[in-house]
Amino acid sequence: MQLVELDLSRNDIPEIPESISFCRALQIADFSGNPLTRLPESFPELQNLTCLSVNDISLQALPENIGNLYNLASLELRENLLTYLPESLAQLQRLEELDLGNNELYHLPETIGALFNLKDLWLDGNQLAEIPQEVGNLKNLLCLDVSENKLECLPEEISGLTSLTDLLVSQNLLQVLPDGIGKLRRLSILKVDQNKLIQLTDSIGDCESLTELVLTENQLQSLPKSIGKLKKLNNLNADRNKLTSLPKEVGGCCSLNVFSIRDNRLSRIPSEISQATELHVLDVAGNRLAYLPLSLTTLKLKALWLSDNQSQPLLTFQTDTDPETGEKILTCVLLPQMPSEPVCQDNLPRCGALESLVNEMSDETWNERAVNRVSAIRFLEDEKDEEDNEMRTLLRRATPHPGELKNMKKTVENLRNDMNAAKGLDSNKNEVNNAIDRVTTSV
Repeated sequence: MQLVELDLSRNDIPEIPESISFCRALQIADFSGNPLTRLPESFPELQNLTCLSVNDISLQALPENIGNLYNLASLELRENLLTYLPESLAQLQRLEELDLGNNELYHLPETIGALFNLKDLWLDGNQLAEIPQEVGNLKNLLCLDVSENKLECLPEEISGLTSLTDLLVSQNLLQVLPDGIGKLRRLSILKVDQNKLIQLTDSIGDCESLTELVLTENQLQSLPKSIGKLKKLNNLNADRNKLTSLPKEVGGCCSLNVFSIRDNRLSRIPSEISQATELHVLDVAGNRLAYLPLSLTTLKLKALWLSDNQSQPLLTFQTDTDPETGEKILTCVLLPQMPSEPVCQDNLPRCGALESLVNEMSDETWNERAVNRVSAIRFLEDEKDEEDNEMRTLLRRATPHPGELKNMKKTVENLRNDMNAAKGLDSNKNEVNNAIDRVTTSV
């Protein structure tokens, strides 16, 4: 009867006896990982209980009078089979931590807004299609996780979560974020990846404490200019969207350390990016860049990723002049960027390292404007007679400009060095070198 802490987790206990109610001094109880399906009806008589963990026990329902545990500060119910929450849950006025992740909840009661002292609320991995507007009453909430649900929108009342620092809404069906999110001045981490966002609200710029913004795998075509107001932003990830341009204001993110915009539709990077003087990692692979702004040379980059096949975090760049604007630009062997799946690729034999060589040799690598002139390298998989071998070096129509030939030769030589240094290609090494020799001779 004087027992204060009871840990029976990860056993094979099928049932908790009703007599547990005699443990009146019990404050901490953990029954997680047992083959339980219910809690005893007398359980709410343990009114000194402050921490209760019943994770992963196949629990299908909570006692209707669970609100009698009025001293409860932490309630962990993760990985169960809960389909609803009893109304009495709202009586847990001292509750600070509520974990309902990975259950079968389709509905969240409006009374959830009565848990005024709640600091952490995990609702991830459920079947929620909406969140009641009363959630905005949780003025002390620090972390809200509603990832992996079926949310199509967030209530405008979310603006009332003035203490919120972490908002996780990954893997839902959101198309927009409410404008009220701009009132979350203490918000530090916002993850909205794997949704259906078609635009990012301008009010995002008012989240002055934001340090991490994850927008991966949405349908964004642009970022708002207000994003430049995020002076504390350290990590910005917008991979796998439909971005066609970046606002020059992004340079205003003066604390930005990692900026990843892989697999979008960008044709240029604004020179103002150099104003983000703390930028160390820039990932622009899988875009449509023809060149990079010269201003990047003022940054102390530790990694600049231009391609999935890039073996080193940094490359050697050359300065050039944009013939259209006259501005100084940077270029290298991996620019202009190539589509990840070239049109001609299906007609070419796949042979490991040689495939990347074929991709690199597309005409668009040398001159995007020469769209009607096709060059391709073709290597036959089966050895045939010598007459066939003489015809298998280089297939092309239309002769490249001498300047293009010079670039082609330089690129092939760089490819030879990269492939010789690449790990895991030893078995193809002789074949690759022989193939490159043939290409170089023809060029």
